[in-house]
Order: sequence, then C-alpha cells, then structure tokens
Amino acid sequence: MFHDTITAISTPIGEGGIGIVRLSGQMSMDIISLIFQGKIDILTAKSHTIHYGKIVHPETLQIIDTVLVSIMRSPHTYTREDVVEINAHSGSIVLQGILELTILMGARLSQPGEFTRRAFLNGRIDLAQAEAVIDIIRAKTDASLKVALSQLDGRLSRDVNLLRTGLIDLLTHVEALLDFSEEELEEIDIARIIDGLGLVEKQLTTLINSSHQGKILREGVSCVIVGRPNVGKSSLLNTLLGEARAIVTHLPGTTRDIIEEIIDISGIPLRIVDTAGLRETIDIIEKEGVSRAWKAIEGADAILLVLDASCPLTHEDLLIIERLKEQSCIVVLNKCDMKNEIDMVQLKRLFPDKPMVHISAINGQGMEGLRDAIKGLLLNGQINIGEGVMVSNVRHIDALKKALSAILRAKDTFKNNLSIDIIAVDLHDALLCLNILVGEITTEDILDAVFSRFCVGK
Repeated sequence: MFHDTITAISTPIGEGGIGIVRLSGQMSMDIISLIFQGKIDILTAKSHTIHYGKIVHPETLQIIDTVLVSIMRSPHTYTREDVVEINAHSGSIVLQGILELTILMGARLSQPGEFTRRAFLNGRIDLAQAEAVIDIIRAKTDASLKVALSQLDGRLSRDVNLLRTGLIDLLTHVEALLDFSEEELEEIDIARIIDGLGLVEKQLTTLINSSHQGKILREGVSCVIVGRPNVGKSSLLNTLLGEARAIVTHLPGTTRDIIEEIIDISGIPLRIVDTAGLRETIDIIEKEGVSRAWKAIEGADAILLVLDASCPLTHEDLLIIERLKEQSCIVVLNKCDMKNEIDMVQLKRLFPDKPMVHISAINGQGMEGLRDAIKGLLLNGQINIGEGVMVSNVRHIDALKKALSAILRAKDTFKNNLSIDIIAVDLHDALLCLNILVGEITTEDILDAVFSRFCVGK
C-alpha cells in the first residue's frame, strides 16, 4: 500500500483536442475536490462517473480550464488505488497549470512508468503484463500490436503459470523421495520424474521457439539497400515507402548519408535503410557516406543488393557481390521495364543461393514479389499469429532459456544416476527463473530496468 499520491500528464505535450492529467493514490479524491467546481460535490461522486466543471485555483480563484473529470475508486482501477483523470483542452500551458495545481495540493510528480508499476505491485497485473503495456505503445504494425495485446491479456502468464504449477508438483514429488535411497525408488517414481521433466522441457522449448518471430515483430529488423551509384536504390526506397523520401536524380552519388524509415511488410516492422552508392571516390563527403554504408551492412538482418538489369555487370558490381557472398541477401534486379542486358547465367554462378527478384522501382512492377522475398528471407515466408503464445521480450526469452537449461541439467543428473537431491536443486533453479519472469520474485533493479522504458504518466 502506497501512502503518497502521484500525478502526471498522461498525454503527449502539444496542441491537440484533449490532454489528460492523471492522479493515483489515497489523496486523489481530496485533491480533486479542492480544485474542481461542478454541479455536485465531487467527493460524493460514484465510481466510474464523469463530471463537467472547471479547474479553479483555490486561493486566487483563477479558472485554469473547463474540464471533464473521471472518478474511479479503489480497488476497481488500473492501479487498484483511487484514480482521477482530468480531461482538459490539450495545450502545454493548460496541462502544466493543472499539473502544478495538483502538486500544490499534495500530489507528487510520478516517475516514468509509476502508474503501471503500482498496478503490478498492487497485484492488478503481473510483470509480463506490465511489460506488454510499453510494447502496445511502441507497436509499429498490426501484427506486433496483436502480440503485445495477447501478452497484456495474460496468455503468456497463463502458460508460464501452468509450467510453474507442473514444476511445483514435480518438485514436491522429488523432495518427498529424498528420504529414500536410490535402491528404494520404485519404477513408478522414476517414470513420473522422467515424464515430468520431458513434459516441462517440451513446453519450454515450444515457448522459446516462438521467440524468433516474436522478437522480430516486437523489435523489427533492419534491411539495408545497397549497390553502386545510380542503380535505383533511392527510387526503390521511395516506392517501398509510397512517398518521395529520398532525392532521386540521374547524377551518381546523390545519396551521401544513411536514410532510415520503418515500413510494414506483412506485419514485420522493417527498418529500411538507403545508403550511399558503393564505389571508390575521392570526394570526402561521399567517402564518409560509403564508409557508413558498409557499417550499416555489417549490422543488417537482411540486404537488398540493387543491380541495374538494363546493363551488364560492372567492375563495381562484381566487387560488391564478392563482399556480400556470406550475407543474408536478396538480389534486386531493377529497371525490368527496360531491355534486359544483365548476364543471368553469370549472376547465378556468382550468387547461386540468393533469391532474385525483377522489379521496376519507377513504375512499381514486381514490388509484391520483393515484399514476399523479404518476408521469406526473414521468417521463411510465414508469420503465424494464431492461438499459441508468442514470446517477444528479451528478458522473458532469457528466463525461459535459463529454466530450460536447469531442466536439461536435471535430466542429465537422472541419466547419470546422481543423487536425487541434485535434481531437486535444478528444479528449484527452473522454478526461480519462471517466478522472476512473471514477477513473483523480483528486485528493485529488475523493476527499475522494466519501468524506466515507460513515459511519465503511464
């Protein structure tokens, strides 16, 4: 139970239709009663009701704004505390004035994520659900939003809690056998341990295997457009974005720096990066752009190598191809609306295992095939967001992998006929990892790391 009351502006600062100042804590109702003037005594208002009135400074009687005040009483609120939301006209002066007034009346400015932190600490949600809140806010595609909403709904937590229950049952059985010698263990006891460990291993593996897709949907992937100058890289970026983001001219070397945007490729948040044309140059600025391009290539999840299909491969093309042979790469044959002059036999010999797509970045021909190729390269062509849980958070993945490692140690212990109390230790380790995942066991360091990613007011 918290004894102070927190306050914050919960909407982005700037001009807009509505801005919200939020209060949570024991003094929320007292504070709003001191600064709100409406048709009723706000202290008598029922929970989950909205009231029209004015925010007025109690000493100067200056009207700050006309507002709608939402009253939500404990425990049926987001934080399980008394919560008040003041819906005012959005504008930095108005919202800041209301915020300062709530602080003057006894509230404290909240820390980043403190409202959600209170929701967790008061048992409203578990830690995995709390982390889903920030993922919802930061979702870049419908698919990544769906994964985050599923986690907020508790689907991951339910699966993990089922695992915890199974582990507790198995651990209880193992610890009950500690008083027996290895020779006294019956076959039924041995079979139950073997089956239990196998089941937990299978469930953990299923969750971990979902993390490849989950992490891509949550964090996105980087895809770098590369090639020699004037092959249509910037035109390709503009076509993918559906807008003229990069300057396009017939002059080589127009793009001299990294240009990065996010696009949605069948649910994948793709950070698409346009780079300077790769060539030897004495121009200092262009040379820096080429250097940055190679650095972007080194950290890329996928590369789109753009070649001009209307002319044979050049010496510059061949040098680039040689450096990209070991990279995850799609060959984009641009200018397919013109006569094809590129030697495909030579190209397939140089790049035997790379997917190749013919496009025209000018008229959009072949772009759907390119999107399919990108999706196929990153996710084997499929994004399966069905009824199963998809793990996307690095902290969760790490906890699940550590739990699996403990289970595998327990299996090895059993196979090597070592003491059964060692198995109990490994099961305790696995259970600890799952407890940390959902926040049953946590530390201030973990909580600080989780909630520092939130904005103030959430």
